[in-house]
Amino acid sequence: MHRSGIQLSIALLALFTTATASSQTPPKFSRSDLAAAEALLERAQSDSTAYRLAESLTTEVGPRFSGSPGDRAAVAWAQEQMRRLGFENIHTQEVDVPQWVRGEAEFAVLEPWPQPMPALALGGTVGTRDAGIEAEAVMVKDLAALAELPTGAVKDRIVFFNNPIERRRDWVEYSRAVSVRGAGPSAASALGAVGVVIRSLSTSAQRFPHTGGSRQPQDVPRIPAVAISNPDADALARQFASSQTVRLRIKSTARDLPKQRSANVIGEIPGTDLAHEIVILGAHLDSWDVGVGAVDNASGVGIVLTAAHLIRAQGLKPRRTLRVVLFANEENGSAGSRAYAAAQEQTLANHVLGIEADYGAGPVWQFSTRVHPADVGVIDQMYRVLRPLKMDRGTNEAPGGADLSPLVARGMPILGPELDGTYYLDVHHTANDTMSQVDPAAIRQSAATYAVGVWLGAQYPGKWQRLEPKAPRR
Repeated sequence: MHRSGIQLSIALLALFTTATASSQTPPKFSRSDLAAAEALLERAQSDSTAYRLAESLTTEVGPRFSGSPGDRAAVAWAQEQMRRLGFENIHTQEVDVPQWVRGEAEFAVLEPWPQPMPALALGGTVGTRDAGIEAEAVMVKDLAALAELPTGAVKDRIVFFNNPIERRRDWVEYSRAVSVRGAGPSAASALGAVGVVIRSLSTSAQRFPHTGGSRQPQDVPRIPAVAISNPDADALARQFASSQTVRLRIKSTARDLPKQRSANVIGEIPGTDLAHEIVILGAHLDSWDVGVGAVDNASGVGIVLTAAHLIRAQGLKPRRTLRVVLFANEENGSAGSRAYAAAQEQTLANHVLGIEADYGAGPVWQFSTRVHPADVGVIDQMYRVLRPLKMDRGTNEAPGGADLSPLVARGMPILGPELDGTYYLDVHHTANDTMSQVDPAAIRQSAATYAVGVWLGAQYPGKWQRLEPKAPRR
């Protein structure tokens, strides 16, 4: 047979195999496991552990930015809570994290109509000289618009990225716009700009600027960059609309200090006959420095701790080991997730299923996943148990969270309950991210969803199949 004929036969065989796997009926959960899941669901809906944990973390620790005293206090807090909740094999994994200090930021319009505006420095950017910087400004929507400007258009100028986002339950708008915050300063610097101001990645009409991480490659000069709130961005855009020259002033004392030690905090509910297989529950422990991080991400911490704790509290014995990992440094570097994946290099295949909480307190509005096509039927069984929680059956294209992305990149399947983010982007990365933003009923429903998903994921009588490698989420 000619090579082309062989390749066609192989392609048809692969297509047939995939179609056959997709149409196969997966093993069914036992009646006892389903009954335990229903009892777990009922208990979780009246359990306030997740809310109390978020409340404790934000009250007793508060801000826990990487490298800060609050960061170290959070690591101690997490170990104590795991002991109190009955976890086993509790330990920490030390991680080197950046110590970036925000300092103070000032921002003002100098021309045509002078006025100051509240601002926050973007994480990882540098400060200005003591007097600040003053320059003519150029307004663009996003990175593509910046790249289309004529050569020299932003040299010695301040770039204003004006890219509004729409309110949605999912993360699509945030994902679309986040590149401006992450890569905007370096892209502008590469074209000769001296500073950057961005419209916050926010859906709020309140005058709270949002901070967030900015990547700083070594091949371009680091420049000052700040964020302003939506109403101030609107006001600044109106000044540009006057067709007069707009001049801006930025002053920032942001700076880097030597790296510090932080840690991932790990605890387990050991499995039984399949104890070597791990179902991992992830959430990040750190927060930005400007608020107490209630929705980002004390709520996620509370959800994953509670999901595993409730299984133990019900006297259930999972077949596979449940491992909760509270990751360090998700907000400004993801050193914790990289360190975990590196340390587990030889046992990555044992991580058979993952779930992450990092988009507020919920409720879960859609139960999405990313599993092998042969295992989609398993998710249908899970969803039938979860249906009383009034969520949609989602897609099998869940991206997973940032901290589990190194494991997803190596083929680990995931459960991806989608937390309702309708109001999440009003407050995340701001001083307004407090417990007043957490709905006790919503976080109960979220913890119930995670608990049932994790329990059934650990009990699955079949074998969770690996996926094709996927590029890590940024």
